[in-house]
Amino acid sequence: MIVPRLIERKREGGRIEEDEWHELVRDYAAGKVPDYQMSALLMAIYFRGLDRGETNALTDAMISSGGQLELGHLTTARIDKHSTGGVGDKVSLILAPLIASLGVAVPMMSGRGLGHTGGTLDKLESIPGFRTDLTLKEAARQVERIGCALIGQTREIAPADRKLYALRDATATVEVIPLIAASIMSKKLAEGLTGLVLDVKQGSGAFIADPDRAQKLARAMIELGADRGCPVIALMTAMDRPLGFACGNALEVRESIDALRGTGPADLMEVTYALGAEMLILAGAASTSAQAWAMMQDSISSGHALEKFAQIIEAQGGDARIVERQEILPSAPKREEFTAARDGVIVEVAPRTVGHGVISLRGGRRTMEDLIDPSVGFVITAKPGDKVKRGASLATIHALDEAGIREGMNALAEAITIGDEGGEPLSLVSHRITADGVARWARPEA
Repeated sequence: MIVPRLIERKREGGRIEEDEWHELVRDYAAGKVPDYQMSALLMAIYFRGLDRGETNALTDAMISSGGQLELGHLTTARIDKHSTGGVGDKVSLILAPLIASLGVAVPMMSGRGLGHTGGTLDKLESIPGFRTDLTLKEAARQVERIGCALIGQTREIAPADRKLYALRDATATVEVIPLIAASIMSKKLAEGLTGLVLDVKQGSGAFIADPDRAQKLARAMIELGADRGCPVIALMTAMDRPLGFACGNALEVRESIDALRGTGPADLMEVTYALGAEMLILAGAASTSAQAWAMMQDSISSGHALEKFAQIIEAQGGDARIVERQEILPSAPKREEFTAARDGVIVEVAPRTVGHGVISLRGGRRTMEDLIDPSVGFVITAKPGDKVKRGASLATIHALDEAGIREGMNALAEAITIGDEGGEPLSLVSHRITADGVARWARPEA
């Protein structure tokens, strides 16, 4: 293969054929194509894009660069959920055991914190002993046995994607919709799914803040699923403020347990039930959203969802006692209230600033080599539109030391805006996107 010719062709607006993608990805994963050539191709793609056929070919090539979860023999539906990333977004920790408790297999592959957003793997690993590095065989056996496994992208799954993503991150070519779609879907389709639900964030705290581009990404992933017989449904959800109250790894695990007990924040439960209903309908376990919501509420009120979470924790080496004794989770030694500086209305709780604040407390990474402390973060009870009085508590800072408290105070002072009048926040769930098009989302009637 003569890679410069592919670069030149793409640079001039041409296309790369399916067999060329497979050879290129195989050779790159094997170290036969140098990073400088692949970087040049990525930049050409940044400016010229990929058509649907090219995106399909790239996705297939990355899937075939590694192994896959072998779950085709299961008689139950296999459904996963993917979020494009947010602050306070602990939905996966709730949804996986909740949907598995209702008889649907949930092989869920998640990632670590990226930029200002938190990562499901980091949250899970704040549970003492919890392993996210299961092999494909271990994950498959666990799904067979208890209906769910919560894992990271192992070296077995789409290794070409892992290498290519690192290069995209280093060459400012991350924000290319066909490349994002192929990266996400190569990992999800390697799970052997029968359906996938996407939580596509929009708003100031989303990676893709522009709603039109966010919808374009959703449609690209829906097309990739449709072309492989895996139905994909996307919901557009709000990330113009943190989701729930807790922001920080162990703090979010605590809130997830509260949610599975039936005492989770209303906004968090709204998004969780909306996504879960799509999962249950795709699985054939429910025929309507109203039925699905009722099933999930029953599972939580009966304790079955929390029991399933304990099963998953125990199966993956974690201390399952945390579902009853949350004090086992890491706890920061310093805490301090952040209070309102004036009377007024909460205008904004800026999620990017909150996310960067968690990083400054050492609860996230500036580089992939950074060690994080799972105990730190914020519990922010203030929401846009709330009326507050001067001196009222808006949040609690969980920090390692007094310097961390000061960092947290500065971050929250920047993130939380109080004015005389509140703005209009985005709808928690605004649109539903399928292969048939885009429609306004409507909360099911009880």
